[in-house]
Amino acid sequence: MENSTIPTQAQQSMSNPITLASLIDNPIMHRIHSTHAPDGCSRHFHLKPLLRFTENIFQNALSTTTDTPQEEAQAQLNASLEDYDNYDDFLKPYLAQIIKRTSGKLSSVCDQSAQTATIEVFETLSSFNWGTKVVVALAAFSVIYGKFWLVAQLSHTNLLTKSIAILEQLPDTLGEKEPWKPKFKAPTDLIKTIQEVAKCIVEFSELPLQYMNLEGRGMLTATAHIPIAVYWAIYGMAVCTKQTMCLPGMGQENVEATMEDWNQRSLEHKLTQIHDYLKAQLTVCRQHIRERREIETYELIERLLKTPQIDNMKILKALIRPKDEQQLPLFDGSTKKRAKLEVLWKRNVLLLISELEVPDQELTIVEKMYQESRQNPTREESQYEIVWIPVVDGSTQWNEEKDRHFETQKAQMKWYSVFHPSLLETAAIKYIKKAWGLNKKPMLVALDPLGRVVNDNAIHMINIWGPTVAFPFYKSREEGLWKEVSWGLELLAAPIHPLIIDWITEGKYICLFGGEDIEWIWKFSILAKAVGRAAGIKLEMLYVGKSNPREKIWKNNISIAQENLSYVLPDLNVVWFFWARLESMWHSKVQHGETAETDPITQEIMSMLSFDGGNHGWAVFGRGWGEMSQMTKAKGDTILKCLSEYEMWKDEVETKGFVAALNDYLIHQLQTPHHCNRLVLPDTTGRTPDRVPCADCGRPMEKYIRYRCCTD
Repeated sequence: MENSTIPTQAQQSMSNPITLASLIDNPIMHRIHSTHAPDGCSRHFHLKPLLRFTENIFQNALSTTTDTPQEEAQAQLNASLEDYDNYDDFLKPYLAQIIKRTSGKLSSVCDQSAQTATIEVFETLSSFNWGTKVVVALAAFSVIYGKFWLVAQLSHTNLLTKSIAILEQLPDTLGEKEPWKPKFKAPTDLIKTIQEVAKCIVEFSELPLQYMNLEGRGMLTATAHIPIAVYWAIYGMAVCTKQTMCLPGMGQENVEATMEDWNQRSLEHKLTQIHDYLKAQLTVCRQHIRERREIETYELIERLLKTPQIDNMKILKALIRPKDEQQLPLFDGSTKKRAKLEVLWKRNVLLLISELEVPDQELTIVEKMYQESRQNPTREESQYEIVWIPVVDGSTQWNEEKDRHFETQKAQMKWYSVFHPSLLETAAIKYIKKAWGLNKKPMLVALDPLGRVVNDNAIHMINIWGPTVAFPFYKSREEGLWKEVSWGLELLAAPIHPLIIDWITEGKYICLFGGEDIEWIWKFSILAKAVGRAAGIKLEMLYVGKSNPREKIWKNNISIAQENLSYVLPDLNVVWFFWARLESMWHSKVQHGETAETDPITQEIMSMLSFDGGNHGWAVFGRGWGEMSQMTKAKGDTILKCLSEYEMWKDEVETKGFVAALNDYLIHQLQTPHHCNRLVLPDTTGRTPDRVPCADCGRPMEKYIRYRCCTD
């Protein structure tokens, strides 16, 4: 049989993928290379449409021996016809002529060896590159194979094809599907493998060369072995053609033996090895291209943000890149429809960047921002858009559960969202994490109408001042706002309860207190009210809980309200916001280079945060506006002792005032050098400083790593 024409050296090499490279110096390959003289005409051919045509022919031909759905074949044919229409008209007759000539060379296999016919095919296709050679040869083979099976299938129902079948001496039962189905399994598998090899070669030919170094990883070995793959693919076509063309004239008794002989051939196995080898190299090349593209895109983002632009479109398109020009990459939460990036043209844009899940508290803040801007859409302070950018870890697989979670989260938002996380460039994600410091907590990156980053995390600024005052979110604006304020009750607590401003205006004394020990809360509240009455002052009290409000704080709120011990915040989200706003103050100060050693406000912020680091209670007493405000504070046991010893300092109240007298007694009578402050600062931006001084004594605090998981 034809197996005798396969060189022994080649057979041994192809059976072992480790020695695949030995075929490069094979005499046959020298002959093949001698025919290779590409003249550039291959660039006019679109190979994938041609491949789809051959797939459609094989599917219809092989439907005699396999169970390919006709609907699928028809759909593929329609797609192929649409692609073929895109071919230049002058190419169609030229392509038909080349396919016809190649079919003739393959058909000559009946009069000579498959190897000789293969070489003649290479000579016919000498002016094409390797990818075009294998695809044109496959098209020629599909015509031969398709015509053969067209006659076989219709020989029982069509007089013309029946006459042709008789003259060509085709077996009478060849048109019947079931008897021949197992007998054609081997040639069918070989044809399918040839197609897969051809697809792989075409994929290599379509790699963007601007990212490829021909001597780089993957490409060097692939370049050397693609000619081998093309040779064996075309050789396989010649063998299949010979088997097909030899069936006419055979008696029924010889056909079965001919088909069984296919099972003895190793050609399909060898081509599978070639395919697997090339596929592995293709994976290496694609990974290299992805890395090069990521570097290129990352550098583009850096360059765009450093270079003056006429609008914000270039930077937005570098971050959010649709797969094609027609794709709408945004989702408008207000209309529930997709939108183009141009809706953000020359707008102030806040990029809400987060992981797939946005915590409810942060979502509530953004929701209030959005509602406020839409209530007065013509105000200058409302001229901004919000876009949710969900950053998904590329190392984790996207699945249906994540998709449902994403869609649910997206549906809750009234503002714009990226339509799907896959539209985010990998390089953009790297830039967001490295340059903008995305860690775990959501962040708001502010872009001005020209696409400049005016604040790499405006969420702290917005938490402190509110969106109306913070607009247009410039860092210089934030720095200016800090210069206009001093530490006092207005800065500390005005936004968290509607009565705070009224109390300050009315000249009342205000006590904020926290912690989760209900027994301490009860003792302190009763004692503080008694001291207030004794001092003859109007004292209002507000319980603010702890930074991670859970069920215990909720129960405390209920108990405090029921026993009329003090005011409480309306819900746990507001409790959370009080502490989140303090943390934002700290982050804002750190971003502007302030420390507790040089800035009094930073020192007060850290002192407040240290109260939350322990499990015991604490209290702040204050009165007045701005620079005229008075404040003092202490931890739970200390403030209880101070209030219980009111008789010791009550005479000072008339001359100094209640807050000053309280403060003097705390400092001069109760303060000791012994203290233990715990400061818990979430690393929300990846920029937490290594050195943090104690708010009480100024010495550097010891740094510990703390992990926390709260699910209750």
